[in-house]
Amino acid sequence: MKKLISKVKVKNPLGLHTRPAASIVKLLQVRKSAVSFTYRNETINARSIMSILMLAAKKNSQIEVTVEGEDAEVTMQQIILAFEQEFGEK
Repeated sequence: MKKLISKVKVKNPLGLHTRPAASIVKLLQVRKSAVSFTYRNETINARSIMSILMLAAKKNSQIEVTVEGEDAEVTMQQIILAFEQEFGEK
């Protein structure tokens, strides 16, 4: 089992609000790996929209992403890309 940990920065002006949260959950629907986000000492399951929203991560927040599973590398790349592209809100 591969386990990858990376940090991403929230670039969206509104932070991790409903649209980015929905994008993350949708992206993970086709992935097998377990994905969690850690922010301010709170770790959540990234497959849950409510959990992502509860993090209340604002613009410029640093989030630690942990991906564990057989497709960990591809999953991590897609998550990092989604954050980089501001979930298509640019």
